[in-house]
Amino acid sequence: MQDLSGNLFIISAPSGAGKSSLIQALLTQQPNMQVSVSHTTRAPRPGEVDGVHYHFISVDEFLLRIKNDEFLEWAEVFGNYYGTSRQGIRDSLQQGIDVFLDIDWQGARQIRAAAPGTLGIFILPPSLTELEQRLTNRGTDSAEVIAKRMAQASSEMQHADEYDYLIINDNFQQALSELEHIVLSQRNSYSSQHSRHQGLLQQLLAITAK
Repeated sequence: MQDLSGNLFIISAPSGAGKSSLIQALLTQQPNMQVSVSHTTRAPRPGEVDGVHYHFISVDEFLLRIKNDEFLEWAEVFGNYYGTSRQGIRDSLQQGIDVFLDIDWQGARQIRAAAPGTLGIFILPPSLTELEQRLTNRGTDSAEVIAKRMAQASSEMQHADEYDYLIINDNFQQALSELEHIVLSQRNSYSSQHSRHQGLLQQLLAITAK
């Protein structure tokens, strides 16, 4: 998605690494940023709002959108479909909004194939022991579910080397600072600034060339 004012970021992490907390904290500090709202065919859970947590649609509508190539990436998980709207992302980027895709490594591969140059950030816990402790402290999962999450985490972390940046979330404020620096650095890259300030750059370069 070149020549757009906003930047697209992929952020992945195993459950319990603190990815969602870091993203939400960053959103409160920086303007013109948002998390992409995915489409899904699963039923809303208590408290979930359509258009805020997900765009809830039928299986038939989802399959039609796949046929029409409307998703940047999509996957079937436990019998339900999830996908990222191509047009929705483009609309936000055109408005100069930076968009975070909260997806796994498989979705990240699809995104990079569809939108080369998308920046990938992987969040890691400081240790497996700490990760298990964080999952336990949530108090929402049984020991069996935690064991499954730990096994899945080990598998997911094998793909950390496919990303551009790595943040180890040992100290939350330090990790947040690192995430903010990565995002701001990308905002100030030549390609990003050129997309935002084409008119100014053309004027300045024209003056310089005289």
